[in-house]
Amino acid sequence: MDVFTTTHGAVRGVRVSTGVVAVLGIPYAAPPFGPHRFRAPRPAEAWSGVRDAIAFGPVAPQSAELPGAPVWRPGDEDVLTLNVWTPAPDGGALPVLVWIHGGAYAFGSSAQPDFDGRALAGAGLVVVTLNYRLGFEGFGHVPVGEGGGHGEHPDNRGLLDQVAALRWVRDNIAAFDGDPDRVTVAGQSSGAASVACLMVMEGARGLFRRAVLHSPASPHHPLEVAAATTREVAAAAGCPATAEGLASASPEALVAASDRVVDAYRRDPASGSRHYDPSLYAPVLDGRVLPVDPLAGIVAGAARDVDLLVCHTTEEYRLLDAVGSSAKVTTEEGLASFARDFGLPDGLVAGYRAALPGAPVLDVYLAVFGDLLFTEYASRLAERHALAGGRAFLARFDRRRPGPDGGVRAWHCADVPFAFGTLDLDCTAFLVGGAPTPEDHDLSRRMVRAWADFAAHGTPGWSPVRGTPARAHRWSTGEEPGDGPAGPGPDTLRALWAEAEFPLLRP
Repeated sequence: MDVFTTTHGAVRGVRVSTGVVAVLGIPYAAPPFGPHRFRAPRPAEAWSGVRDAIAFGPVAPQSAELPGAPVWRPGDEDVLTLNVWTPAPDGGALPVLVWIHGGAYAFGSSAQPDFDGRALAGAGLVVVTLNYRLGFEGFGHVPVGEGGGHGEHPDNRGLLDQVAALRWVRDNIAAFDGDPDRVTVAGQSSGAASVACLMVMEGARGLFRRAVLHSPASPHHPLEVAAATTREVAAAAGCPATAEGLASASPEALVAASDRVVDAYRRDPASGSRHYDPSLYAPVLDGRVLPVDPLAGIVAGAARDVDLLVCHTTEEYRLLDAVGSSAKVTTEEGLASFARDFGLPDGLVAGYRAALPGAPVLDVYLAVFGDLLFTEYASRLAERHALAGGRAFLARFDRRRPGPDGGVRAWHCADVPFAFGTLDLDCTAFLVGGAPTPEDHDLSRRMVRAWADFAAHGTPGWSPVRGTPARAHRWSTGEEPGDGPAGPGPDTLRALWAEAEFPLLRP
């Protein structure tokens, strides 16, 4: 019987493969609703007896319906849960990998099938995945009332949830044969950006030793931007933009209001930078929970004791275009407006045009936007961490598959099922481009091994970053050379960003 004793009570898991036990839906904090809504996470209540932990917990409030994953239902409140996959207990002390899912800080969950931890557990890791508050519940700014009390409704509640989960790992993971002194925190997209925030947050100091960032998203919002977003969402919800007014709106009302604000930006080409990919929420530079932009904090050496592995894909923004979540820019006039709306350096778009001769305007736009949002920021995080005295590794995922309409690119999220060893699942077929090949499985085994080795020993199997521009390890299957040119080399495009100072993304 696979029973484990935590500080809150005993839990019973289920064997999911030979030698791997999954323990699902463990509360790491109390439900953050009712009188505790918009507040910092509180400890979970203890239970007596043995709690069956064989199903994922409810997901955080959101409107997304993702393939193979549960959806949020109004009334689901016990959303702060986590999951553990552990090799058959043998009394050892294994390295731990904690996964923070992405989703633009507004959707997603640890129950997505591609985040199944059994392959990584089979490689010798104890794997933890977690849910945290999203959207307004997790990242919306709640104004201070007349009596003050900023701490009652802190910004970055989603980040505080992540810290609470890491504290649970520190206090409990030994019961699952995990080593609390060898914790690696990993994430992708907004999950990776969350990890970057954790690296510079005082509240997370000492809770992890290493970090894995796949396609970290660059936006972080100043307080005035977060406050303006609150006013827009409150207006859409028909409530005052006050702590009391926002609390009077149900979670489903704020989800729906956020969706209406996003839709308005999508429909209005004159609405500035948010028109192109309207993501309302991001970590708030509040000076308290998150004292500094992560890149600035890393430059200052705030995380030099954390080993860092960063990965990006070579054509990040192709996914956002393929799923229709971003505006299409197909004219030179539209491309010029895009550059103005984001305040891009003079000559940058012209440099991309020269590096991509004959490419359609849409291709130039997608290349620039992907590098702005993900690629350049990821590279700078690795380089600046190394320059500040930290140990950093950089990789780029460059696996593509030819097919109708251009096939599958090395786009955003495509690397995740390879790193988790979940590329055989039906829900990942869109990212992978159909059934995986033997070469795909070989690539996946190499990526799983790299994560496991980095979590265990601090090295993924290639040399650390030594200078600028950093040389990135290339992940590919070896099939791509016959697919046609992937475009200019990464150093050619990176040189065009020399005049750009991040953060550039401001609504």
